[in-house]
Amino acid sequence: MSRFILLCITGILSFSVVHAELKLASLFSDNMVIQRDSYVPVWGFADPMTEVAVRGSWCKQWSRVTSDSAGKWKVYIKTPPAGGPFSIWCKSKSDKAEVRNVLSGEVWLCGGQSNMEMTVRGSLNQPVLHANDILMDADNEQIRLIRIARNAQLIPQDTCRGQWKTASSVSIRYFSLIGYLFAKTLQKQLKVPVGMIETSWGGSAIQPWMSRECLESMNISVPNDFRNFKVHRRAPSSLYNGMVAPIAGFGIRGFLWYQGESNVGDPDLYRRLLPEMVKDWRKSWNNDTLPFYYVQVAPYDYPNGNGALLREAQLKAYKDIPYSGMVVITDAGIEKCIHPSNKSIVAKRLIYWAMNRTYGKRAIACDFPELDSYVVKDGKMLLQFKNAPNGLTSYNKPITLFEVAGEDRVFYPAKAVIGKEKGIVVWNDQVKNPVAVRYGFRSWIKGELYSTEGIPVPSFRTDNWNVE
Repeated sequence: MSRFILLCITGILSFSVVHAELKLASLFSDNMVIQRDSYVPVWGFADPMTEVAVRGSWCKQWSRVTSDSAGKWKVYIKTPPAGGPFSIWCKSKSDKAEVRNVLSGEVWLCGGQSNMEMTVRGSLNQPVLHANDILMDADNEQIRLIRIARNAQLIPQDTCRGQWKTASSVSIRYFSLIGYLFAKTLQKQLKVPVGMIETSWGGSAIQPWMSRECLESMNISVPNDFRNFKVHRRAPSSLYNGMVAPIAGFGIRGFLWYQGESNVGDPDLYRRLLPEMVKDWRKSWNNDTLPFYYVQVAPYDYPNGNGALLREAQLKAYKDIPYSGMVVITDAGIEKCIHPSNKSIVAKRLIYWAMNRTYGKRAIACDFPELDSYVVKDGKMLLQFKNAPNGLTSYNKPITLFEVAGEDRVFYPAKAVIGKEKGIVVWNDQVKNPVAVRYGFRSWIKGELYSTEGIPVPSFRTDNWNVE
């Protein structure tokens, strides 16, 4: 046998026994935050059928598992109370890995489309309110952020791109501003480390964020290729595959969601899809009680649909989503801009839900006032609201967004007066026998009615008639 052939054979044999690098999934990297006082999975890749051991610096024992035939492995570890910094060590027979500067605290995932994705920089010619002040106050070692890179795929992925970063004036410029502001307030309130995971993509409808199994169970077709989708992020299940599946199961406290603008053309479908998406994500995390707090879209002069119907769909869906909360921002929209500039008020109202429902601060109001009942007397309608224990207010401004209709289904602008007792009286002298009432039920409005705690009343209607 020639020396050349022998060298080639030796090289081939040597190549065949090279060990796969022991790696943790990209979420498990320096500067990360783990969910405190919990039992969370840690996963990664190694040689097939290889024992892998994982240990946090806060505990004494190693947790062991054997990788599968594809080299994938997952092990569960007990996390410590809030604190740090810690390390996570991982080893196999032939390799080692370490994650440094790990904090234990509260972890939330924020997702959606452009209003969730928008950073402190804003969009072209569309600023964020108080952007410079937010940047000046950004440095905080107790807040860590990771943004999952945009990725539309046809099948669920094992890995994603993203890097944990400490909150600073530099890092938050490229992170969801709502997510960051939520984390900042939460960290201040709880005085523990907070980690935020962002998975969002502007212009995305809800269908791409749902798994194939979920969509097909609803008789919604999922493509096997992108031939009919020049914009891949619009393909059903594509963003779930590329930006949710790789992080599914990571230890978190709950979800924040701001999306819906791209579904304004089919509100009835959205009303069905949103509760199913929540079930889908909770199933992916193997926890059907994870909090899901979402933002009702802001009023805007949509060219391709009636925003009031989409807001109504989100309101109806809320009743079908347990362990959820809906943020109302009828007062925060901009008529000719789909990206409201006041992101602080959105983050603040999300925090109200988290503090009340997740962290037990019951004195902090979060529920929006909702029509409970009404009676008609002498041509006037007396409306009663729930979730408004101290009544309603317009902050001494005129109330102009009510309309009433009689049996002819013609709506007239209504006068509205907050009564001496709880409730609101609305009427129009041209409607002698009102049978239906609407409040702010148009694409573009500027909300003007609140609970005395400052939570806006969502637009609503008592009829189910066709809406232009």
